[in-house]
Amino acid sequence: MADEKSYGAESIKVLEGLEGVRKRPAMYIGGTGKDGLHHLVYEVVDNSIDEAMAGYATYVLVTINKDGSVTVIDDGRGIPVDKHPVYKKSAMEIALTKLHAGGKFDKNSYEISGGLHGVGVSCVNALSIKLIATVKKDGSIYQQEYKIGVPKDDVKVIGKCEKKETGTTIQFYPDAEIFSTVEFDFAVLKKRLQEIAFLNPNVKIILRDEKNNKEETFHYSGGLIEFVQHINKSKNVLHKPIYFKKQVDSTIAEVAIQYTDGYNENIFGFVNTINTTEGGTHISGFKTALTRAVNDYADKKGLLKNEKLMGDDAREGVTAIISLKMRDPQFEGQTKTKLGNSEMKGVVDSMVYIALTEFLEENPSISNKIAQKVIASAKAREAAKKARDLVRRKNAMGGLSGLPGKLADCSSKKVERTEIYIVEGDSAAGSSKMARDKEFQAILPLKGKIMNVEKSNPTKVLTSDEIINLITAVGTGVKENFDITKLRYNKVIIMCDADVDGQHITTLLLTFFYRYVPELIENGNIFIAVSPLYRIRKKKDYYVYSDDELKKTLEKLGGGKADVQRFKGLGEMNASQLWDTTMDPKKRILKKVTIEDAVLADQTFNMLMGDEVGPRRKFIEVNANIAEVDI
Repeated sequence: MADEKSYGAESIKVLEGLEGVRKRPAMYIGGTGKDGLHHLVYEVVDNSIDEAMAGYATYVLVTINKDGSVTVIDDGRGIPVDKHPVYKKSAMEIALTKLHAGGKFDKNSYEISGGLHGVGVSCVNALSIKLIATVKKDGSIYQQEYKIGVPKDDVKVIGKCEKKETGTTIQFYPDAEIFSTVEFDFAVLKKRLQEIAFLNPNVKIILRDEKNNKEETFHYSGGLIEFVQHINKSKNVLHKPIYFKKQVDSTIAEVAIQYTDGYNENIFGFVNTINTTEGGTHISGFKTALTRAVNDYADKKGLLKNEKLMGDDAREGVTAIISLKMRDPQFEGQTKTKLGNSEMKGVVDSMVYIALTEFLEENPSISNKIAQKVIASAKAREAAKKARDLVRRKNAMGGLSGLPGKLADCSSKKVERTEIYIVEGDSAAGSSKMARDKEFQAILPLKGKIMNVEKSNPTKVLTSDEIINLITAVGTGVKENFDITKLRYNKVIIMCDADVDGQHITTLLLTFFYRYVPELIENGNIFIAVSPLYRIRKKKDYYVYSDDELKKTLEKLGGGKADVQRFKGLGEMNASQLWDTTMDPKKRILKKVTIEDAVLADQTFNMLMGDEVGPRRKFIEVNANIAEVDI
């Protein structure tokens, strides 16, 4: 732990100025939309969490204020306020106005840091029309106000406090000229703050929304064990969470593992509390160690016959969290989604292998359950492979060139402009085939509802005719055979009826894509077509997409009779109507499917499509008045 007295102005290191932040904000915070806006809060919170990891802060209070600003308060040491030895200004002013300035560059101040390479709070300052920094330190309260990163005055003493009282308060007003929205979302902040609280069991995080009079407190003394249990709350688990913590030099790895009876792997990595959503060397090291430890155990106990265990077998049904605390993490990309330190693969591999091998030896009842689960997975994988090979041979013999017979393909081979519509039912297929532009639009009809992959064994899934047709048409393969270069269409568009059945089919298809080809979602290839609910005819045709829009449109059209037709399904539209409303690239509405948060997406799919009825009923009751769930 750093000596408290050593955290003074001389600890603040400066690398460069703020000029480029407002010109290219996306380089620093990932974008200027909703994600970028909330990233500002995370940057300030990360500084408070760094104080907590260093052993000084015990709580963080985040408030969405009525005036549109956000305030973050902690009880850490407080940003240094004394004169900087080189710049001859208050160290607080330097930290808030210079890019790459901060205690993160001084190893004596922070052993471990999650801040964005010291960019954090100065970047927030540059993108805020107003920021007020307040520090309690040495019995005084210091304050400085900034406008677009420029100080309005010098740091001033505005009052007194108890000698022992310390902490930092940052209040900022995001610049509406930079961001497409400046409305903070309680639910979005809750997701990230809850995650941080799981990773830092010694810190209490409070989130307040003064606008809507809401407050939640996050404090999990169980840490990663509670985190795994939270993720698996709607699943059937095979054992209590396995937990261990190892240290090599200054690197600390904390790991929690729990197997379920499901078929999906969920491995989440964090580095200095930053969620590395794209993985990296620590995740690679973890996966290698898990496979090796389980394989060695099964082999040593004589449980393997002819099976050869693969990585996918060892990870089937596992939920795992790896939290790494390390010095000088090198992230790929400014917003830190992938760890790049090559040495971490070996370090994590070694730590996890040793700890997991010890655990498996000492806990035979849990170890045998895991081994049986993994061996069953290997057998199922082999069966699925044989089934897939058989299907390929059948296709080849049938002269189908490997493509489904029901597919109405497009003539263009330029993948960047082609698209495939996945439709349900013969009537919808008939209308869409007549409506489409044959040059770049393909149609794949499905016969009824596809299998719920959340509840089904992969062998069963990968031998289903409808799913084989879908995989073959898209072209990329699934799971370990996935290859993005073989994608046949740039846009994969789900087009179902606007009724409840259509919504269910859409959810089943999304579940399949999320579980078997998540790369297509991450790559931005999956879309949902929005079809109209009503046609209003009054001199000309108007198409509307909801009951509310129907009411408003009828009011706008004023008096007199209007002919209103409700479409029960896509098959009720003639070809020109379907083209005009749903398939014409110039007029249609497409929703791009994204995964905002992997943990939440996994929980949502499991809750909606899994075996547990209770959580699903509760979710529906709470969200019954909400039209859509963003995943």
